[in-house]
Amino acid sequence: MSALAVEAGQGWDDVVRIWHKMDWPEGCKVEIIEGIITVAPSPANQHNSIAEEVQRRLYRVIPEDWGIYQTQAVAVPTRSGMYIPDLMVTPKAALREPGHYISAAAAELVVEITSQSNAAHDRIAKAAGYATAGVPLYLLVDRWAPGGPTVTLFGEPKSAVYRVLRAVPFGEPLHLPTPFDLTLDTAEFPVS
Repeated sequence: MSALAVEAGQGWDDVVRIWHKMDWPEGCKVEIIEGIITVAPSPANQHNSIAEEVQRRLYRVIPEDWGIYQTQAVAVPTRSGMYIPDLMVTPKAALREPGHYISAAAAELVVEITSQSNAAHDRIAKAAGYATAGVPLYLLVDRWAPGGPTVTLFGEPKSAVYRVLRAVPFGEPLHLPTPFDLTLDTAEFPVS
């Protein structure tokens, strides 16, 4: 992962303008994390396999007027963040406005799947950003967790902090509460 330092004194709108107007390499994930533009390569096959598995399960339970998005940018200006979650569930109406991003507050569920190079961002900065925005549920699929691959469901956001609702090692089921009421079989997630 690489980062683009932005000159001190540039405001949120200036950083977003730079993010939007730059000619980034195709296939890269370009985000603003704590005011710094970061560029990561396309994810590994195992990463995409997990995203597909979670997405397939979610489609079975979400309402018709909700969608699941993989490349949708979400803004958390109070945390100087523009994230592109691996998966986001939100009402379809949130994407009917013109532009290239929506407020993170519109999301019902955000899923991040760690890559070795960005795991700290997903565990710390993005968790705080999503909590600040009031995203009700944050699912962190952490293939690189220090204690071994783990799936953690965060909820009940307050300020910049989530409560851990449940954490399981890969191989154990994890239940997503209402409005999803879905049990994910994490044994299907590739470890390496």
